Amino acid sequence: MHYCGNRLGIWQQVLSIIPKGYAMTGAFEDREKSIEARWAHDEDLRFRTVSRRNRLLGMWAAAQLGLSGAAAESYVNELLALEVRGARDKDISHKLSEDLAGRQISVSEHVIHRKMEELLAQAAEQVMHETKS
Repeated sequence: MHYCGNRLGIWQQVLSIIPKGYAMTGAFEDREKSIEARWAHDEDLRFRTVSRRNRLLGMWAAAQLGLSGAAAESYVNELLALEVRGARDKDISHKLSEDLAGRQISVSEHVIHRKMEELLAQAAEQVMHETKS
């Protein structure tokens, strides 16, 4: 009976010996930092891959529109600016579709989406190759 009454007192004594902020948190903090670092790395790769895909997509669309040189680069930058402003894939494909239709170039939404998928795979390969170097 006497032991049960002092149980709280014993734990207080044990905890008073352990330095503050140390009680079994080192391994958890290390794991949390590791997970956060992995997440940040993955997000960086995702961002770089999508940006590269959009650059490749812009170059493809510029060629479809008959643009070259500075005009093509300007079009690519215009497309990349959409991404910076928070445009999603559907917004980018809609812009491409409108731009192509404005020049009487017939390319379906399906073809644009397929091209986006194809260029995403190509961009991922390029970014991963650069990361390994």
